[in-house]
Amino acid sequence: MKIKQVALHEVALPLVSPFRTSVGVQEHRVALLVELRTDDGVTGWGECVAEEDPSYASEYLSGAREVIRRFLLPVLTADPRLSAARAAELMKPVRGHRMAKAAVEMALLDAELRRAGISLAEHLGAVRESVPVGVSVGIMDSLDELITAVDGYLGAGYARIKLKIEPGWDLEPVAAVRETFGSAVALQVDANTAYSPVDLAHLRKLDAFGLTLIEQPFAPDDLETHARLAARIDTPVCLDESITSARDAVTALRQGACSIVNVKPGRVGGYLEARRIHDLCQAAGVPVWCGGMLETGLGRAANLALAALPGFTLPGDISASARYFHRDITDPFVLEGGRLRVPSGPGIGIAPDAAGLAAALVTTDLVPLG
Repeated sequence: MKIKQVALHEVALPLVSPFRTSVGVQEHRVALLVELRTDDGVTGWGECVAEEDPSYASEYLSGAREVIRRFLLPVLTADPRLSAARAAELMKPVRGHRMAKAAVEMALLDAELRRAGISLAEHLGAVRESVPVGVSVGIMDSLDELITAVDGYLGAGYARIKLKIEPGWDLEPVAAVRETFGSAVALQVDANTAYSPVDLAHLRKLDAFGLTLIEQPFAPDDLETHARLAARIDTPVCLDESITSARDAVTALRQGACSIVNVKPGRVGGYLEARRIHDLCQAAGVPVWCGGMLETGLGRAANLALAALPGFTLPGDISASARYFHRDITDPFVLEGGRLRVPSGPGIGIAPDAAGLAAALVTTDLVPLG
């Protein structure tokens, strides 16, 4: 495969409602899309999940654009045997920048599989035509607002509720949701690294609520404190920000820092590395689930393909398009009985519609090649 043309599109989509976590508040989603055309006229699409600022991760959107332009595309276009499978090795001399690499790999996979007439789901090894999905509920201004939001999501049919928490907004909101909706609701919490080692005793109080898991309470590099919590709490500990590769997953599991892994393709460098994490966790009997980064329909489609693999036994944070956007850049994904259909068409199985892309477009950058 030879890359003939690349366009980098920045899009901005207003969110249905502000989304607050311990990291900050988002009112819109700005995303970087990679449109890659091959020499035989096939177009592939990728999405970079880096945010506008380096708060969730060290990467950020304008930096990812620069890395793709200046460093990743030149090494890929120079290789006469370019393929999606070889891309990670070709990009290896560029240290880090996994979200940028994941976006390029996704576009290569999409183009390669479209040409072959194979879906990403089939290529990865999917075993389901639809997957159960959960919803992530941000930090609210009041318990009443939280209960109203959760009631709406349960009424829509979501298979699992995840509450964002932080110091000062944890035990009380979790208790309110449990008391209102009962023990049958699959409930988990996500701290996004908001706690420190002094909070171990406090976090153990979450055991009272029968949670599916507690996600990433401590700093990404603090496996020791995660392991200490895991040894002292009945609630399973799940890692997110700490896992940036299959090697990280092996290390965390060996140290007892978690018993569940949240797999985000952008965070780990792409869908092929995400599949490797799935494979090793499945072999070890460790559940995995697919996290979300407020993706457009492009990233949502690819995440659904990943979540259809056999080891993804917990509902992911993929959610219907309407959970976040009034209007997406693709046809919307619609919740059906708490599940979303996995795209079955070639490649990621979906592409931007012209009107949706035009409505969200901020800038387009045609990258000179060669």
